[in-house]
Amino acid sequence: MNFFTENLAQSLLVAGLILLVIEVVVLGFTTFFLFFAGLGAVLTSVLLYADIVPNTTLSALMSTGVLTLIAALVLWRPLKSMQANVSGKKAQGDLVGHQFILKDRVSPTESPTHQYSGVSWHLVSQDTIEVGTRVEVTEAQVGTFHIKAID
Repeated sequence: MNFFTENLAQSLLVAGLILLVIEVVVLGFTTFFLFFAGLGAVLTSVLLYADIVPNTTLSALMSTGVLTLIAALVLWRPLKSMQANVSGKKAQGDLVGHQFILKDRVSPTESPTHQYSGVSWHLVSQDTIEVGTRVEVTEAQVGTFHIKAID
């Protein structure tokens, strides 16, 4: 504890950066609590370096708390709206676009399997597709290829 109080500004800077990294890298910026606390600690560290806040543990903790609260009040709505503006478009994997020749008939009621990359995939189509037709994967879900015939 003595090391922390003797190097208060540096300790708060390191603690704040660790909190920011955990929030962004580990939690994926889904909660904002660690972000606000880390921001408060980093800003307090800057204020301690600039001798604006007295170099005491109580002053540093009070400053960190107040700056965390201010950051939360100011940034909550913009960050929340940033999270809300996520694209609803599904991410395409490398399986979408894969083409192959059908070995079995596929229809809305028939769902044969196709071996690809060591996995047995169920084939699903809204249309009836005959054997020997070249098809393309339009969507890949767990264990299922949605396919369509290509001309």
